[in-house]
Amino acid sequence: MAETLAIHGGTPVRTRRMPPRLAFVGEADMQVLDEFLAHYRGRQADFGYQDTYERRYTEAFVRALGVDGFADAVSTGTAALYVALAALQLPRGSQVLVSPVTDPGTVSAVILNNLVPVLLDSAPGTPNAGVAEVEDRLGPDVRAIVLVHAAGRAAEVGPIARLANARGVLLVEDCSQAHGATFEGAQVGTFGDVAAFSTMYRKAHATGGCGGVTFARTEDWYHRLRAHADRGKPFWQPGFDDKDPTTFLHPALNFNLDELSCAIGLRSLDKLPGTIRSRVAFLDRLRDGIAAGTRTCIGTPISGADSPFYYPIRVDTTGLSCTKQEFALAVRAEGIDLNHDYRYVVSEWPWVRPYLAGSAETPNATDWRERHFNILFNEHFTGAEAEDIVTAIAKVERAFLR
Repeated sequence: MAETLAIHGGTPVRTRRMPPRLAFVGEADMQVLDEFLAHYRGRQADFGYQDTYERRYTEAFVRALGVDGFADAVSTGTAALYVALAALQLPRGSQVLVSPVTDPGTVSAVILNNLVPVLLDSAPGTPNAGVAEVEDRLGPDVRAIVLVHAAGRAAEVGPIARLANARGVLLVEDCSQAHGATFEGAQVGTFGDVAAFSTMYRKAHATGGCGGVTFARTEDWYHRLRAHADRGKPFWQPGFDDKDPTTFLHPALNFNLDELSCAIGLRSLDKLPGTIRSRVAFLDRLRDGIAAGTRTCIGTPISGADSPFYYPIRVDTTGLSCTKQEFALAVRAEGIDLNHDYRYVVSEWPWVRPYLAGSAETPNATDWRERHFNILFNEHFTGAEAEDIVTAIAKVERAFLR
């Protein structure tokens, strides 16, 4: 007889807390902060922005991408997307293709730049748009694409970038969930005209509570990005005086990131390769355990090209007496951190529909959401956590098998 599920009053598989990430409180992290405060104490100055640590951080960020280019640190990932789209300087009402599974900040950045979002669908079985989906909706009025690399896996960005270039369409990469992920051997963020990254505290690379980065391969795009991130300042012009607003170029807000956040970002960048390796190793163990220990669940394939952010698990409900959502809620009650029903499918948000051009339907994206739940984890998860997750899934599966 199957054990009583925790959701029905039974004892959960795991009663202790899952490992916290604690990304900013290690001994080496504290040393970085001590050095930062000593630097400004030695200068007899308060820290602000656009100073020593931002220069060091943005230079290190570009080195980490492995290409020549220019980065600017901004206040949030949403700000990075807003600035990236503003820098395109597209005519009001221009159409922009947008990935179907993303944060509201992505599509809001399009709308608030007076542009018109056109929803892409995702490639079957994934949250990311593929080249076929882009080609399907790349109409004559489309001027740009915002391509999201969801869940830490690169979209088909190489072919999409080549298609966009051939059609004269600009490409913005949203790399917020995929720091360090690669496609065709190159890191995400290096394929498009401009790229935006979120560096909020949950991301694999973080600058603190909130933060973001914009990136461009060319100096011209960098100038545009930085001016739109800092009140229209033409900082690159000889003799520029930032105390003289009569020389500023256009209306823009202040999206600067502070120096302390940049110091945290430097430390986080150092840890990023190890963070990715630890996450991939954990998910390899988890996927193998799911394959060996369950009949109805399939873990998403993982490779060294990924930088996992959350981990989708597919549930085949044909042999179960429950829905995917009910299955996932039962697993969560067993002490497993997860999102049972990922609501970040843009086509399902009532508030966004009046702003869309073209079809508002994204059946592949909806189908992906309906078939998957997402494990939440961090780089400190080990084999013990993988074993508990598999045990919980297997327990729930036994209870709901027909």
